[in-house]
Amino acid sequence: MGDVLAGIHATWEFESDAVVIRFERGIRTPRLFQALRERRIPHEALASVTLAPGKRGTVVLHAVPRPGSDPLMEAAAGQLKDVCDPYRLVLPAERETLAEYYRDELRSVLADRPGGVDDGPADGFLVAAPEGPQSFKAYDGKATFDGKAEVAFRWFWTGASSEKWKAGDQTFPVRELSGIEWRSPDVFDGYLRLLPRNGEPQHAQADRDPAAVVFGLGYGPVHESLPFAASVLAAIRGAGRATPLEAERRDPAGIAERIRQLGDLHRAGLVTDDEFTAKKAELLAEL
Repeated sequence: MGDVLAGIHATWEFESDAVVIRFERGIRTPRLFQALRERRIPHEALASVTLAPGKRGTVVLHAVPRPGSDPLMEAAAGQLKDVCDPYRLVLPAERETLAEYYRDELRSVLADRPGGVDDGPADGFLVAAPEGPQSFKAYDGKATFDGKAEVAFRWFWTGASSEKWKAGDQTFPVRELSGIEWRSPDVFDGYLRLLPRNGEPQHAQADRDPAAVVFGLGYGPVHESLPFAASVLAAIRGAGRATPLEAERRDPAGIAERIRQLGDLHRAGLVTDDEFTAKKAELLAEL
């Protein structure tokens, strides 16, 4: 489509295979939107599109993501308030006809996908997580993530429990984690907990669990802790998964094909004898 639809706090750009959402920056824009800045939502990540009346003379165009397609929404687990839902575009009521047009266009695109509309769970994340490295201050410590391999908690003497002080500062390799729990700071007893790949949390209470940081008194706000949680979750889900190139390198048939191509280059004089021998040995070592 290639068109642009500007709403309150955000603008949607309709590409041939995705919707690009760009969030405004301003004092009235939810801080989560300002933190996200821009998100690209592939059509395959969407289950449906709806249009409904909003508050105070507005209408809301809502792109509904498929379960499991977006690490941000997976981490949020239904806890986001409507005003902070990045998939909702709020428009003045006088633009309802235009909103209906784009709703119908998107529905048509989704229906034309191979296999038609798919509202079932996605096999993996289709929307990119917020980029790292990231950090935020919780009530009892500072959480940092290097963006790829490691999460660390450093405790504050003013807020950390005796159990956390005894355990000491914590470092968690992503490969040893199975998931995260994010309980919104907008409710009582909010926290971010890292779940070990083997075993149960050390304590039921987050304030005593060295694998958790707790929110409260303005610490761990949604716009900081939720993107952090989404990034960690995406890294956890991606840990141990081979990239397409890595998978090919481990596939005997793929390696045999690459050796054949190498032989063609050698016979054509584009690769020396020494280069051919060394590279062939590297490929065989990948089996």
